[in-house]
Formats: sequence, structure tokens, C-alpha cells
Amino acid sequence: MKNLFTTFITLFLFSTVAFCQLPNNVSLKDMDGKTVDISKLSNNGKPMIISFWATWCKPCKEELNTMAELYDDWVDETGVKLVAVSIDDARSTGRVEPYVNQQAWDYQILLDPNGDLKRAMNVNNVPHTFLLDGKGNIVWDHNNYAAGDEKKLYAELLKLSKK
Repeated sequence: MKNLFTTFITLFLFSTVAFCQLPNNVSLKDMDGKTVDISKLSNNGKPMIISFWATWCKPCKEELNTMAELYDDWVDETGVKLVAVSIDDARSTGRVEPYVNQQAWDYQILLDPNGDLKRAMNVNNVPHTFLLDGKGNIVWDHNNYAAGDEKKLYAELLKLSKK
């Protein structure tokens, strides 16, 4: 029984630690077709937001459009960088760039049509937003979106910027 308990605790801690940072075996394309190694995403020691979204997801677009209105202030106050990861599949990936251009989002946009990063980060539904500290550790995440959720994210962001 003691061995079973020790094994369970070890597996739990390993899975938690393994999930605390970005995966090191996933590469995605940006909208220019350039390959981006996810493990090399950084923001020079400042916080980073990674938001999974899709063009067919109304709450995703609401969240990112709301953040777009606040983003410049957030950058000025905290130095945060936002990376929006589209999970649109091969059939709908062509809709991403026109939508992003229409919205004039000032974020880095990555494409995950095969769901590689989505699977690696245990994203089951969108929107799913992660906040990483300056060392790349995932310190907060949130599923779905309702008006006002951006205030919770901002509060967490402020906590990070005061450290």
C-alpha cells in the first residue's frame, strides 16, 4: 500500500511539473509560414499570455477582441506578450488570416491545425487561456469566456508584474 501511495504521489508530481512549462517538442507555423518552436517562446523575462481560439468560436473571438482593447495598456503596465493559437483545422485555417487582419489584432498568431500544442497542453475546449511568468512557467489558466473574465486575467498579470 505504501508503494502504491508513493507511486501515485510521484506520478502526480511528475505530471504537474511536466505541465508547468511549455512543451519542448512542438513547432507551429505563424501566419507568414515561419516555423516557431514553442519551447523557445519567451518575452525577455516578462509575462506571456497564450490564448487558444478558433474562428468558429464566438466566446474566443469575444475574449480576444476584448483583450485587444486593453492590450496596449497591459503592455505598457506589465510588458506582457499575447500569443493567440488558432486551433482551426485544415478546412478552416484559411479563415484565420482574414479574420485577424479584419480585427487588426496586434498579437502573435500561431496555427495549430493538427492540434499538436492543444494536445500537449491538455486543452479540451476553447477558449482556453494560459498566463506564464517571466520564466515560462504556467501560473494561471482559464477555460471559456464571459464578460469580465479579462479582469481576472489582468489581476493575475498585475500580481506577476509586482514580483
